[in-house]
Amino acid sequence: MKRYILEVRYLKVMMTLLKDSSKNIQISAFHIFKVFVANPNKPREVKVILAKNHERLLELLRNLSVGKGSEDEQFEEEKELIIKEIGRLSHLPNHES
Repeated sequence: MKRYILEVRYLKVMMTLLKDSSKNIQISAFHIFKVFVANPNKPREVKVILAKNHERLLELLRNLSVGKGSEDEQFEEEKELIIKEIGRLSHLPNHES
């Protein structure tokens, strides 16, 4: 998994799947996407992609929900953390570091 989350091409695949018409695929993609975002040692290329696409990503994430049940609360907490991290990355100078 460590190698996977260092590769920009896999990040792009997950970003594409977040837009899928299937809610189940969106949710599954989110659970992988969040690992890219939460990684404290993100490569510069990953940071740049997240920063450049932050507006669209934030829109997609804000509209994403699992529905009802106990999973919903944890999902919403994780989603908020990911939204905050993407927001933080978007404010970095030159979309770096």
